Amino acid sequence: MSIGELQRAWAAYGHDLLLHDPGGRGECLVRRGELVAPAAALDPVLERYRRWVDDVRHDDESLLARVRLRGPERDRCVELAREAGVSANHVHFGSPVMYGTPVMFGTGADPQDAPPVPEPPRQQWDPPVVVGVLDTGCDPHPWFRDRSWFEAVPEVLDADGDSGQDRQAGHGTFVSGVVLQHAPGAVIRTQRALSSLGFTDDYTVVAGLRALRRAATARGERIDVLVLTAGCYTTDDECPPLLREELAAWPDVVVVAAAGNHGSARPFWPAALPGVVAVAATGEDGSAAKFSNTGPWVDAAAPGVGVTSSYVRLEPGGGRSFGYARWSGTSFAAPRVAAAAASARGEGRSPDEARDLVRRHYPFEG
Repeated sequence: MSIGELQRAWAAYGHDLLLHDPGGRGECLVRRGELVAPAAALDPVLERYRRWVDDVRHDDESLLARVRLRGPERDRCVELAREAGVSANHVHFGSPVMYGTPVMFGTGADPQDAPPVPEPPRQQWDPPVVVGVLDTGCDPHPWFRDRSWFEAVPEVLDADGDSGQDRQAGHGTFVSGVVLQHAPGAVIRTQRALSSLGFTDDYTVVAGLRALRRAATARGERIDVLVLTAGCYTTDDECPPLLREELAAWPDVVVVAAAGNHGSARPFWPAALPGVVAVAATGEDGSAAKFSNTGPWVDAAAPGVGVTSSYVRLEPGGGRSFGYARWSGTSFAAPRVAAAAASARGEGRSPDEARDLVRRHYPFEG
């Protein structure tokens, strides 16, 4: 789906998103009328735009501020952010293929006596290797719930209240399953930041990253690998400043990000950051999938078509069932590479060595 099609789809659910420079080189999606900044940089913004400010929200834990404008200036939020030296609140897209939905095995018209993939072995590496996953959450699927490290972050399956499962509900449970299949001894820590409708924004992503770091500190853990499956485009093809600065605070973490699914070479953030391992998706023949973003900023490529993993489904009446689904997208190539990085860290390799290893083992030949 194009950015414009995504904007129209989400607008149908009442989300006020602005398509900036439609069809132009700077086309991007932002939350209409929103500016985001570090809380410490807020006062000059308020002084400059006081007459247009409708609301200000602070996240005291994350030290972030979000300003909502009113009136016609809401449609000029990208330009006003640039003039004030802050940022519009860019919309990030999840990176499964947005046409079609996952097909769940063992249910409905396609029953199977056994899951199509075996449960990952129950291992626990020593010392622990912690993989952080910023996504839609992780439900207590049988693959996870009895593991000593598991803490459920329940999926929101029907955020729009239409009694049907949302397009990206179950995404985080699926992504975590891909990690576990290929790094069965890893500890997986999930933070919800992506909506079940398939989008998030700069403010929520940065707040989620900071929450993930705080939680690790509280447990006495160190995050070794971070998986990011959503990303954004920007009007100047530069990374949103808040996101760039936040990821600079993760120097000893192997950050792996989905390259995006728009069949474009345009930089997709944060995947295109130099220190991030950007992962494209390949098909059965090993070549880049038609939907996958490519370009000189892509570092690695892994299978991303017809991937099978753990899944949760909304049942009539609001219950949940657990099974297995097949899905496609760079969202599911990235955790495969992240799992390889986790294995490398478990073998004692440094973050730089782990990055180099996954680039060699999963080369991108775009």
